[in-house]
Amino acid sequence: MKSKKVITVLKIIAALIMLQTLYFKFTGAPESIYIFEKTGLGTAGRIGTGIGELIASVLLLIPATAWIGAVIGLGLMSGAIVSHLTILGIAVMDDNGQLFIYGVIVFVICAVVLFSERNHIFHALKTKFNI
Repeated sequence: MKSKKVITVLKIIAALIMLQTLYFKFTGAPESIYIFEKTGLGTAGRIGTGIGELIASVLLLIPATAWIGAVIGLGLMSGAIVSHLTILGIAVMDDNGQLFIYGVIVFVICAVVLFSERNHIFHALKTKFNI
Protein backbone atom coordinates (compact mmCIF):
# COMPACT_ATOMS: atom_id res chain seq x y z
CA MET A 1 0.00 0.00 0.00
CA LYS A 2 2.88 2.38 0.75
CA SER A 3 4.36 1.85 -2.69
CA LYS A 4 1.09 3.00 -4.33
CA LYS A 5 1.28 6.24 -2.36
CA VAL A 6 4.93 6.73 -3.33
CA ILE A 7 4.09 6.14 -7.00
CA THR A 8 1.21 8.61 -6.75
CA VAL A 9 3.52 11.25 -5.27
CA LEU A 10 6.08 10.58 -8.01
CA LYS A 11 3.41 10.97 -10.70
CA ILE A 12 2.39 14.30 -9.20
CA ILE A 13 6.00 15.51 -9.08
CA ALA A 14 6.61 14.59 -12.74
CA ALA A 15 3.34 16.19 -13.83
CA LEU A 16 4.07 19.38 -11.87
CA ILE A 17 7.56 19.70 -13.35
CA MET A 18 6.21 19.32 -16.88
CA LEU A 19 3.22 21.59 -16.25
CA GLN A 20 5.30 24.41 -14.77
CA THR A 21 7.40 24.60 -17.94
CA LEU A 22 4.30 25.13 -20.10
CA TYR A 23 4.06 28.80 -19.20
CA PHE A 24 7.51 29.39 -20.69
CA LYS A 25 6.82 27.34 -23.81
CA PHE A 26 3.38 28.78 -24.53
CA THR A 27 4.23 32.43 -23.79
CA GLY A 28 7.44 32.40 -25.79
CA ALA A 29 9.81 33.11 -22.92
CA PRO A 30 13.32 34.02 -24.16
CA GLU A 31 14.87 30.87 -22.65
CA SER A 32 12.34 28.67 -24.36
CA ILE A 33 12.75 30.42 -27.71
CA TYR A 34 16.53 30.11 -27.40
CA ILE A 35 16.37 26.37 -26.66
CA PHE A 36 14.04 25.50 -29.51
CA GLU A 37 15.79 27.73 -32.05
CA LYS A 38 19.18 26.27 -31.11
CA THR A 39 17.89 22.72 -31.50
CA GLY A 40 16.32 23.60 -34.85
CA LEU A 41 12.78 22.82 -33.71
CA GLY A 42 11.58 26.42 -33.71
CA THR A 43 8.15 27.60 -32.66
CA ALA A 44 6.35 24.47 -33.84
CA GLY A 45 8.70 22.30 -31.78
CA ARG A 46 8.25 24.50 -28.72
CA ILE A 47 4.45 24.47 -28.91
CA GLY A 48 4.33 20.78 -29.91
CA THR A 49 6.58 19.80 -27.01
CA GLY A 50 4.39 21.84 -24.67
CA ILE A 51 1.26 20.09 -25.90
CA GLY A 52 2.99 16.72 -25.49
CA GLU A 53 4.01 17.58 -21.94
CA LEU A 54 0.47 18.71 -21.13
CA ILE A 55 -0.95 15.45 -22.45
CA ALA A 56 1.68 13.37 -20.61
CA SER A 57 0.97 15.23 -17.37
CA VAL A 58 -2.77 14.69 -17.55
CA LEU A 59 -2.39 11.02 -18.47
CA LEU A 60 0.10 10.46 -15.63
CA LEU A 61 -2.48 11.69 -13.13
CA ILE A 62 -5.24 9.33 -14.33
CA PRO A 63 -4.66 5.85 -12.89
CA ALA A 64 -5.88 3.97 -15.97
CA THR A 65 -3.67 5.96 -18.34
CA ALA A 66 -0.64 6.66 -16.17
CA TRP A 67 1.47 4.19 -18.12
CA ILE A 68 0.69 5.99 -21.39
CA GLY A 69 1.66 9.30 -19.80
CA ALA A 70 4.87 7.70 -18.59
CA VAL A 71 5.71 6.48 -22.10
CA ILE A 72 5.09 9.94 -23.55
CA GLY A 73 7.08 11.55 -20.72
CA LEU A 74 9.99 9.17 -21.31
CA GLY A 75 10.02 10.04 -24.98
CA LEU A 76 9.88 13.78 -24.41
CA MET A 77 12.51 13.75 -21.68
CA SER A 78 14.77 11.51 -23.79
CA GLY A 79 14.69 14.20 -26.44
CA ALA A 80 15.39 16.91 -23.88
CA ILE A 81 18.29 15.01 -22.29
CA VAL A 82 19.86 14.16 -25.65
CA SER A 83 19.49 17.81 -26.75
CA HIS A 84 21.24 18.98 -23.59
CA LEU A 85 24.06 16.48 -24.02
CA THR A 86 24.62 17.08 -27.73
CA ILE A 87 23.51 20.63 -28.61
CA LEU A 88 22.60 22.82 -25.65
CA GLY A 89 25.00 21.79 -22.92
CA ILE A 90 23.97 21.01 -19.36
CA ALA A 91 23.55 24.67 -18.36
CA VAL A 92 21.39 26.81 -20.64
CA MET A 93 21.42 30.59 -20.34
CA ASP A 94 22.99 30.49 -16.88
CA ASP A 95 20.36 28.15 -15.38
CA ASN A 96 23.10 26.07 -13.69
CA GLY A 97 21.67 22.92 -15.29
CA GLN A 98 18.23 23.26 -13.72
CA LEU A 99 16.32 22.33 -16.89
CA PHE A 100 18.61 19.36 -17.48
CA ILE A 101 18.10 18.17 -13.89
CA TYR A 102 14.31 18.53 -14.25
CA GLY A 103 14.46 16.47 -17.42
CA VAL A 104 16.44 13.72 -15.71
CA ILE A 105 14.07 13.72 -12.72
CA VAL A 106 11.00 13.40 -14.95
CA PHE A 107 12.73 10.70 -17.04
CA VAL A 108 13.56 8.63 -13.94
CA ILE A 109 10.08 9.08 -12.47
CA CYS A 110 8.43 8.06 -15.76
CA ALA A 111 10.65 4.96 -15.90
CA VAL A 112 9.66 4.04 -12.33
CA VAL A 113 5.97 4.64 -13.09
CA LEU A 114 6.19 2.58 -16.25
CA PHE A 115 7.82 -0.29 -14.35
CA SER A 116 5.21 -0.07 -11.58
CA GLU A 117 2.39 -0.07 -14.14
CA ARG A 118 3.76 -2.99 -16.17
CA ASN A 119 0.78 -5.21 -15.29
CA HIS A 120 -1.62 -2.60 -16.68
CA ILE A 121 0.40 -2.46 -19.88
CA PHE A 122 0.28 -6.22 -20.37
CA HIS A 123 -3.44 -6.25 -19.58
CA ALA A 124 -4.10 -3.44 -22.08
CA LEU A 125 -2.09 -5.23 -24.78
CA LYS A 126 -3.86 -8.54 -24.12
CA THR A 127 -7.25 -6.86 -24.30
CA LYS A 128 -6.45 -4.85 -27.43
CA PHE A 129 -4.62 -7.51 -29.41
CA ASN A 130 -6.07 -10.72 -27.91
CA ILE A 131 -2.62 -11.93 -26.90
